[in-house]
Amino acid sequence: MPERTARQIYNRILEAEHILLVPHQGPDGDALGSVAALMHFLKNEQIDHTVFCETSASQKMNFLPYIEELTTDKEVWKKSPFDLIVVVDSSDLDYAGVENYLDELDQKPDIINIDHHSTNTYFGDLNLVIDSASSTTHILYDFFKTNHIKIDSHLATCLLTGLITDTDNFTNAATTVASLEIAGDLVKKGGDIKMIKQIMFEDKSINTLKLWGTALSRLSKHDDHEIVYTYLTQEDLKNFNVEEEESKGIANFMNVLEDGKAALILKEKEENKTKASLRTTRDDIDVSKIAKKMGGGGHKKAAGFSSNKSVKDTLKQVWKTLEENKN
Repeated sequence: MPERTARQIYNRILEAEHILLVPHQGPDGDALGSVAALMHFLKNEQIDHTVFCETSASQKMNFLPYIEELTTDKEVWKKSPFDLIVVVDSSDLDYAGVENYLDELDQKPDIINIDHHSTNTYFGDLNLVIDSASSTTHILYDFFKTNHIKIDSHLATCLLTGLITDTDNFTNAATTVASLEIAGDLVKKGGDIKMIKQIMFEDKSINTLKLWGTALSRLSKHDDHEIVYTYLTQEDLKNFNVEEEESKGIANFMNVLEDGKAALILKEKEENKTKASLRTTRDDIDVSKIAKKMGGGGHKKAAGFSSNKSVKDTLKQVWKTLEENKN
């Protein structure tokens, strides 16, 4: 933990009159665990704050304290006189979904950037970016400890949520000795690991498993690039009457495959828009490099990107990009 930066951020937060907290769009457990932890801290310090996300959060995340206060109302950018923005778990402002809003502000607030992605662009006035951390909540745990902030059971549950979800229940490559030690300490402090695991990994409906079955039935392998891939459409979600959130975890599950060097899942968001996730367990491939060439980012073994093309055309673009960068 860069202690000097952590203390600078702590002092800047205490000086702020109104803080805007921003998780990335399509927020996952790490992004929401991070903002929930910061909300808990700010409420204890009695610092005025708002939480904005470009897209809504899944209802299954409602177990996190104060998460119901998250708003997708774009009017907050016009109404609220915030003097500090804290962006969490986002490699850049475009991924956070707020770049356009910032461009339209007459006065630019200071920006604090807290993240663990290796592709982070260091867009903040203060950047607490540690790409060796298992999650953004891992970084926040060290931030709170460095600044002698007490971690109670509510804060522990928020931080533990990010750790568990980003390590896929401590099974993927993001799992480290440090993450396991931190998780142990958070459980000691009252973090509800049983509840988190049940909600995030165990409570799946029959229709959710049928959706997963559809994705798995479409598995194919591109032999030239040794990538196993599949896809889901909006029609699939309608047929099984489930939200897109229920497809999360398929990419990590595909890591059990012995075929191929990496796994790719493409999800149709709307007409001519696609979201892609890449995963690998191998040390000789860096999927963040693939994602970056497609306009995205992430980690060496877990990355993603978005495309303004259909699933079919996005897949064609991936193969073309890989072929062009073969050597």
